[in-house]
Amino acid sequence: MPRSILIPALFALGLLAQPVLAAPCGNTGSGFEAWKNDFAKQARKAGVRKRGLQALAQARYATRTIAADRNQKSFRYSLEKFMQIRGADTIVAQGRKRKARNAQFYATLERQYGVPAGVLIAIHGMETGFGNFMGDSQVVSAITTLAYDCRRSDFFIPHAIGALKLVDQGAITSATKGAKHGELGHTQFLPGNALTYGVDATGDGRVDFYNLTDALASTANFLRQKGWKPGKGYQPGEPNFAVIKQWNAATVYQKSIAIMGARIDN
Repeated sequence: MPRSILIPALFALGLLAQPVLAAPCGNTGSGFEAWKNDFAKQARKAGVRKRGLQALAQARYATRTIAADRNQKSFRYSLEKFMQIRGADTIVAQGRKRKARNAQFYATLERQYGVPAGVLIAIHGMETGFGNFMGDSQVVSAITTLAYDCRRSDFFIPHAIGALKLVDQGAITSATKGAKHGELGHTQFLPGNALTYGVDATGDGRVDFYNLTDALASTANFLRQKGWKPGKGYQPGEPNFAVIKQWNAATVYQKSIAIMGARIDN
């Protein structure tokens, strides 16, 4: 048999090794199950264990997450409009009361991490209304859906791995609820960041982002590890404003946190 005929024939019979192609990303739910099966191999190589892999197997394509990802209008508002719709005046008023009630707690965080109370309180208020609403989407399903989705797959894949490792550690379960983009807890950590910067501030042996003490300590640790300079300013043009940018990429969000933080601190 001529070589030109032999090689295709052997491929057809499966006698020659063929490259294993990664399951492609997708923009609909039709390929999600196939993608999950392939992603499980990647997750296993990254160190995800049994419980995390089980959570991946249970994940469902999150249509509400995709809808939210395609419709983030608020970040296109002017700073004034953004702060109005996000309730900045209420956050500041409530934030001042929270700081006064728990002055020692926030002072301890500032001594340890260098981050002023106003910044942490502004983030807490902006993200979840001080814990009043921490989301109604399953974290694992949301974050794996975004890892599968073609729009920003490379960005979300490490966070999907992070979520599965958090399941392994017992920090979350497959049923844990968070925001539509998979953020979790009082300050809405993306799972990869939660895994990296989470702090067990209560000393109970578990990082619990739905516990305020752990959540705020973890937030302060994130900012410090990202370069927060104790005692330096955090308004636009000052050293620590660049660190606020590490928390959220939207300019109106960054400026809002700086403004509200200063009003709470002062």
